[in-house]
This record gives sequence, structure tokens and C-alpha cells, in this order.
Amino acid sequence: MRNLLFIFLLSLPFVFISAQDSGESESDTTVQITENVPESAETVSESADTDAVTSASWIKTVRFEYMWSESIGKLSFLQRLGIALAIIAVQILVIWLIWFLFKRINNKLENNAGKDKIKPLYFHKYKVLSSNQVIEVIEVFLRIFKYIVTAIILLLTIPFVFSFFHTTKNFATMLLGYILSPIRDIVIGVVMYIPNLIKVIIFVIVTRYILKGLKYFANQLEKGKLKFSGFYPDWAAPTYRILQVLLWAFTVAIIYPYLPGSDSRAFQGVSVFVGIIFSLGSTSAIGNLVAGLVITYMRPFKIGDRVKIIDTTGFVVEKNHMVVRVKTHKNEYVTFPNLTILNSNIVNYNTSSDEDEEGLIIYTEVTFGYSTPWQTVHDVLINAALATDYVQKKPKPFVLQTKLDDFYACYQINCYTKDVSKIPSIYTMLYENIQNGFKESGIDMTSAHYRVIYKEK
Repeated sequence: MRNLLFIFLLSLPFVFISAQDSGESESDTTVQITENVPESAETVSESADTDAVTSASWIKTVRFEYMWSESIGKLSFLQRLGIALAIIAVQILVIWLIWFLFKRINNKLENNAGKDKIKPLYFHKYKVLSSNQVIEVIEVFLRIFKYIVTAIILLLTIPFVFSFFHTTKNFATMLLGYILSPIRDIVIGVVMYIPNLIKVIIFVIVTRYILKGLKYFANQLEKGKLKFSGFYPDWAAPTYRILQVLLWAFTVAIIYPYLPGSDSRAFQGVSVFVGIIFSLGSTSAIGNLVAGLVITYMRPFKIGDRVKIIDTTGFVVEKNHMVVRVKTHKNEYVTFPNLTILNSNIVNYNTSSDEDEEGLIIYTEVTFGYSTPWQTVHDVLINAALATDYVQKKPKPFVLQTKLDDFYACYQINCYTKDVSKIPSIYTMLYENIQNGFKESGIDMTSAHYRVIYKEK
């Protein structure tokens, strides 16, 4: 505020110096304007046939300047100086009141009452700004608005004060031009843009309603209420997102010529620059995005499936356009880029446990010497599998002999289960039951191993 008053005080000597005009100069100016007005009016009248609107506007401007100069010319120098000083004093008072009002508002925001009324800013349940941060943002905007209001008042008042004196009259007109010309250009530009704006709004509204219709059909497909041959329900959401992106891109291409400044070289240059940066900096990102779309329509897995990707086995907890996240049985989260998944072998354990399938086969192997009857080994392994929780009774577990070594035979027990999420627990119980079964049968599970040692003589 002190700086503002200092600026006003600096402007006062300029007003006094510029006001040192003789009464004759201003009288001559008044007479000159008085003499020129009829001549200018005749000129405007003669050219009224070519540009009637412009001529009428110019006539009104000249008449206004003439009337203003005539009214000011009737006042003495001291009267004009007194009016100018009075206007400056009123202006200082108005600016002081405005700054005082903004100061009171800031004080109310900073006290406890303001903190209680202003709540934190959330976006989709995420806290973006706390109450104190929201208050700080409001104070910044209030401070900017205060300076804008003060600048507008100064720019409107100073030219008006300078217009009281002949020497500073042209300077006042120049200042008013600086203020009014941009405002006029903006207003004219906004008015001229209204037809294009209506077209843009129509295109956007039509696009939104089309997307609402597509979203309705996507929801029906996802819920299974609407079915198409060869189209799976889990394709509905990604297909809708693809159509949404394509439709918005098509809409932007249509409304692009109607955007303000779209035909300017600067606008086109910025668009090309952004396109080049995006294409150079997002090569791998675009590759992962395309791979994500391919994986979606390949349907190798879905959320919640137990899968094996490379050497990692776990449950799919997230699948988006860029990456897939797998949670292992040890609560480890492993992230795979879509490109890596697309180029890797994927084992899905859930596909064998669907309702129309017999179930996932889990298996383990044991070895026994040939002195142990194979029928006994088969019976013990099958009974151990049947005694294991989450193992299907039908189909019945079975044993395969996978190897006949020099000193022992290899037996593989296979059993069915649909509880894929409990596979580690099923294996643990199966191992325990196998050990207990052979122990109860009096069979030693230790297999003999032999090796040949050569000794040099």
C-alpha cells in the first residue's frame, strides 16, 4: 500500500508540470476543435455511402471529444487542478478500502473459523490438498485478484486525470487505447467465435451421447445379459475403452479447424513439436500398450487366476494397459511389462479348474527298490491322495510309473483338485499322508544309491 501511495505522489508533479499551459493554448485548441467539427462532420457525411457504420461511430467520437473539450475549457486552471487532486484523493481512498477488505478476508481465512469451514480437497477418495494448503491457494488467488483490481482502477483513473490538461491529453488518449483496444479485440474475437463454439459444443454433446450408448451395451455384455457369438464378457470393458479413445480422436479431428488459432503457424508448430516428443519418448510405452490390447483379446488369464510367468508363480492382482502384477504365495508383488508377457510362456492353473473341467492335476514322485511290490506302492499312494483335503474323489487318483532305474522304480501319484488357491497346502498334506501311509505299511522310503569309485594303482 505504501508503494502505491508513493506512485501516486510521484504522479502529482507530472500533473503540475503538464498543467503549465497558457489559457490561450487551450482556448485555441477549443476553437480549433470547434472549427474542425463541422468540417469533419461533412467529410464523414460525404463518405457515409461507402461505410455507414464506421462513419457514424467516428462522428459520435468527434462530437464527444468536442463536448468534453468545450466543457473542460470553461473551467479555470485551478478548478481543473482541484478536480484532478480530488479524483486522486478519492482514488487513494478507494484503493485503501479495497486493500483493507482483502486484508480482513485473509485474516478470517487464517483464523480457526476459516480452517473449520474449509475442508480438504479430495479427488476420487485421494487427498489432493489439506485444509491449510487450500487456504494458501485461496490467499494466492485473492492476492492476485487484489492487484488486478488495483491495476484496473489505476489505468482507468490516470488517463481521466490527464485529460484535464492540454499537454497530457494525448497521453491520456494513448493510455485509454492501451486499455480499450485489447478489450475490444477480445470482445470482438469472442463474439465472432460464437458460431464455431456452437459447432464444437454440438460435436462434443453428440460424442458424449454416443459414448453413453456404447457404455450401456458394454455393461450388458459384461454382465452376460447381452451375448454375441465369439465375444467374451471380459472383452466388453477394453473394447469400450478402445472405441472411446477412437471416437474422441475422431471428434478432435473434426473440431480442430474450429478451434481458435488453429490455422496459425504457432499453433501448428506446437502441435507438431508435441507429436514428435510424444512419438520419440513413448516408443516402449506404445509397445506395452499394444501388447496389453493383444493380451486382452488372447485371454491367457484374468484377475485372480493362478499363473506361472517365466519363473514366477502367483495370482494376478492387476492387469492394465501397461503392466501385469502377480502376487506370489509369499506375498511378493512382481510386475511384468506387457511386452515381456507377450514374449513369454504363460501357465494358467485356473483354466483346468473350471466347472466343465475335471480339475487341475497335481503330482509328486517317489522311488522304491524292486524288492517292494509295486501293487503295494500304488495302494499306499492312492489312499494317501484320497485322504488329502481338497482332492477330488472323482476322477479317482492314479499312479504312473515314470522310470525304471538300475536300482529302483519311480512312481508318480496324480490327483485332481479345483481349489487352485490352496495348492501349497494340498501338497503339504499330500506329502504328510504319503509318509504316514508307508510308515504304517512298514515300508522304508529310503532308496539305495550307488556310485563307482575308481582307484589308481
